[in-house]
Amino acid sequence: MAISTGGGGDATPMSDINTTPLVDVMLVLLIIFLIAVPVAIQTIDKLHIPIMESTEAKNKVDNLLLTVSTTDSAGRSAGEPGFEGASRNGECRVYFNNITPVTSQELYDDAFKRLEAIVKRAGGPAEMMKNPDDVPQVQIRGDVEAPWRCVAGTIYNVQAAGYPTVGFISTPVDPNG
Repeated sequence: MAISTGGGGDATPMSDINTTPLVDVMLVLLIIFLIAVPVAIQTIDKLHIPIMESTEAKNKVDNLLLTVSTTDSAGRSAGEPGFEGASRNGECRVYFNNITPVTSQELYDDAFKRLEAIVKRAGGPAEMMKNPDDVPQVQIRGDVEAPWRCVAGTIYNVQAAGYPTVGFISTPVDPNG
């Protein structure tokens, strides 16, 4: 690497880039990231969630209820004799209206047909959108041991079928006792 000293009788302009401002900017960014990253990745150890009374949805008849689970270690599904509980490594199982086991394609087809019938009964998409509270929701009850891949696949299929809102059903537990 050559350094130009500016002397020597050479009258041509110097064309080397001045790296001092670049180094200054990089150092400032490094300091900012060293301060900002630990703040951004902090986890919350204790979180106090408010306890609220739950109210049933007005359109609960139109809501689509799904249960997501997996097979047990022996490959048995929920409802089969000898089922030992969902396994993290089991195959995904989705139950339409919490009863009928369906594949991914059947879930999409059944959810689409169900939503289409509800929209037709309401008088079309424009009529349904006049009151967004009338748009049916998907409510998923996921087994604690069901891996995220099963739940995410279920969410993807029902949203692809046209359901805009997906929620989760949990067992309400009072954290204070």
